[in-house]
Amino acid sequence: MGALARLLARRGGTGAAASTTSRAFSASPARPRSPEGLLHASGMSIEQLRIAWIAVSWLLTYPDEETLSRHAMVRELASRLPEPARGGVLRTIALLAERDPVVVQEEYVDTFDTRRRGCLHLTYFSHGDTRRRGMALLRIKQDFRAAGLEIGAEELPDHLPVVLEFAAGHDPARGAKILRSNRPGVELLRLHLAEIGSPWHGALVALCATLPPLDADDRAAVLRLAEEGPEEETVGLDGYGLDGDAGDMAGQTFASAPSGGCGSDAAAPGPVPLDLLRGRP
Repeated sequence: MGALARLLARRGGTGAAASTTSRAFSASPARPRSPEGLLHASGMSIEQLRIAWIAVSWLLTYPDEETLSRHAMVRELASRLPEPARGGVLRTIALLAERDPVVVQEEYVDTFDTRRRGCLHLTYFSHGDTRRRGMALLRIKQDFRAAGLEIGAEELPDHLPVVLEFAAGHDPARGAKILRSNRPGVELLRLHLAEIGSPWHGALVALCATLPPLDADDRAAVLRLAEEGPEEETVGLDGYGLDGDAGDMAGQTFASAPSGGCGSDAAAPGPVPLDLLRGRP
């Protein structure tokens, strides 16, 4: 039975199994609240966190020729990481190296742009296609601005490789906060990649190693996401009920794909050029 299937099976568990699950939840560690607590909860140094985040960011970026050429550098960076982050990064690089680059590109699109559980947009998991997602995106955009950065209109600020690059290269504390607030979605993505045997699963293992352990609330949220999927709003979307940047952010998510972007099994999280769907840059 796969990881997601086992997770879903817990929902119907009774008796000893349910009691065991309940005890595990009650024993979960307290959630770190302060920026310092988030940065140190994994046991890694800030330098190691930065290295892991930029390595995973590059591995989760669309694998064009430039991105693939960085893998030698990523392999060298991984040597400075503790386990399981080091092993996760190296496994992903090794598995991608076995494949033809065009096959890697096609598999990337199939994995991350056509499956709801493979979505790389963090707020999709936490807020789905709802008005609240616009506010969540705005909060991330404000974190970028506080660090002196502006993200272009061609990319949503919650795209995981973008968030990881921000955390690694600009503001580890704010980056850790964004990742922590979207922890259940990151965990669901890791479970999904394990379920489908994706070569990128190791990258998510490395990422999760940089984050605080799941607590009871996280586990409940992951279970709900696995069973029900992210929320959707099907009425009252005109104007989104939001002002300024929040409305722009919400409008951008809804307009990106008529069928719901990451919320549709058949749709990508945004416009995907035809040549990219063919697996070519």
